[in-house]
Amino acid sequence: MPREDYIATIGLEVHCQITAESKMFCSCRAGYGHEPNTNVCPVCLGLPGALPVLNKHAIEQTILAGMLLNCTTPEISKWDRKNYFYPDMPKNFQLTQFDLPLCGGGGVPLYDLAYHKDIQKSIPNPGKVVKMNRIHLEEDVAKSTHLANASTIDYNRAGTPLMEIVTEPDLDCGEEAYAYLKSLQQILQYGKISDADMEKGQMRCDVNISVRKKGTDELGTKLEIKNLNSISAVRSSIYYEIDRQIEELDMGIEQIQATLRWDPSTGQTSVMRIKEDSHDYRYFPEPDLLPVNTVDLVEKMRPFVPELPHDKRDRFVADYGVSEYDAGVLTSDLVLADYFEAAAKGSKFGKKIANWIINSVLGKLNETFLTIKENPLKPESLGGLVDLIEAGTISNNQAKEVFTVLWDEPEKQPADVAKALGFEPADNSEIEGIVDELIAANPEKVAEVKGGNAKAANWFTGQVMKASKGKANPKMATDLVRSKLGF
Repeated sequence: MPREDYIATIGLEVHCQITAESKMFCSCRAGYGHEPNTNVCPVCLGLPGALPVLNKHAIEQTILAGMLLNCTTPEISKWDRKNYFYPDMPKNFQLTQFDLPLCGGGGVPLYDLAYHKDIQKSIPNPGKVVKMNRIHLEEDVAKSTHLANASTIDYNRAGTPLMEIVTEPDLDCGEEAYAYLKSLQQILQYGKISDADMEKGQMRCDVNISVRKKGTDELGTKLEIKNLNSISAVRSSIYYEIDRQIEELDMGIEQIQATLRWDPSTGQTSVMRIKEDSHDYRYFPEPDLLPVNTVDLVEKMRPFVPELPHDKRDRFVADYGVSEYDAGVLTSDLVLADYFEAAAKGSKFGKKIANWIINSVLGKLNETFLTIKENPLKPESLGGLVDLIEAGTISNNQAKEVFTVLWDEPEKQPADVAKALGFEPADNSEIEGIVDELIAANPEKVAEVKGGNAKAANWFTGQVMKASKGKANPKMATDLVRSKLGF
């Protein structure tokens, strides 16, 4: 049966570390890149008699995340113990939340530019908001590394504050899952809740997939792909798993609820274990932690809700006159958005500045393998460069040379660089004299311009630029040519 005769239903469970100085239930340092097994104590090692203490900052940040995603927070939230064997947790259970999580409901808008570039011109459901189920707070597990004949374990990560962000089964394809993760990353970074860097293990994703025939309402058997550590892996594994399930269903092979692993080297899933249901986790209220009254915490976090990417995008369009696409690019990264605003501050040329950032700054960063955080060009220098262009002091081609110098020597001022390069504009009388000479010497071109040939007028502009050795402003030269020829 063709793939078009089936419907895929997808839900995602995203585990995201919160940016915090200490772990969730103890004072050990949290973070990435420290020497293995150095940030540990009796609590996160699960030693007898050690009692957990709540990290208030992590609770506040989770509530803030809920606000960013339009979730609701109950007045009382409690803690539970997942009494299930964890080989990478020293105490062999996990402190988490079951029936009273910190956040419920809400949704994640799928930004157009969050989709994979291959599909941005044919987005399946434009403007979709993926429905959320919940966000609960728990502790992360240790980092296991499996070698050929042994395994090593680093307990530094064990106990790090971890949000689990769970969607409803509301995604239809790998492209939406890809966009969801990109959009979620962006929103969490705007809120400074997490860097959400999947390469550093700060964000991981479990994918739940079921397939059913069109015309049937009952969902198919759910299979879970566990611990995917890149957005591209999520997208690829979904495509593979949907095709695999359809192929087996066509062969009459029933699907069995199971947990799968994804092998990026083979591009295939394989069964890890038969999937447990929630009762297998043996949840019960955590006896060592009191419930949390969230009312005051919610009010405390309201002032910290930032301008979100979609709101900032709309404002850039309204305030700076940039296109929706350009605004989407500029707001795709908070550092980039802040750079644009700093460059455009007090300027009337927001659109021009946006063009220079998107075409020149980002191009140069890509060429030099730098991130926007490492960008050497000061935003005020870029704004000053655009001012020189718009004032007619330098041409666009000259500006490119000034840009190159400013990139290598960011302490210099645009006007000083332009002057040092000899880019001082010719005076109007000099340009007018050049135009008069060209008109007198080229009657055939004059006839073409007067006949309505715009390209012939451009020829005059090019000759003016050549005769003035690039000092003339191209727009002023063109206007002068057309004025004198009555075109």
